[in-house]
Amino acid sequence: VRLVESGGGLVQPGGSLRLSCAASGFRFSTYDMSWYRQVPGKERELVAAVASTGASTNYADSVKGRFGISRDNAKNTVYLQMNSLKPEDTAVYYCNAQHRSLNGYNYWGQGTQVTVSS
Repeated sequence: VRLVESGGGLVQPGGSLRLSCAASGFRFSTYDMSWYRQVPGKERELVAAVASTGASTNYADSVKGRFGISRDNAKNTVYLQMNSLKPEDTAVYYCNAQHRSLNGYNYWGQGTQVTVSS
């Protein structure tokens, strides 16, 4: 099982980034996918999630209206479009896969750093 995030980097406030998470080694279309983020000294927090079918999404209040999560089940990839970025969005962003109906089938990527700074 692999989840490989990409697309992180340094961006100025107000800018945009698109994160990608490429999945392999499991049946991607049966997993709900999420993006989390974490800063040093704080707990990892949920940013956005998308159901296995892509039919529903949910977002942390802090990113509503600025971030968009989507998935392409044909490419086994989930995306996080981040717009109007703020310095407080600076964090390591992690991709997570959770089977839609079975407990214990939960996987994490290695994370990608996003830094918002002028």
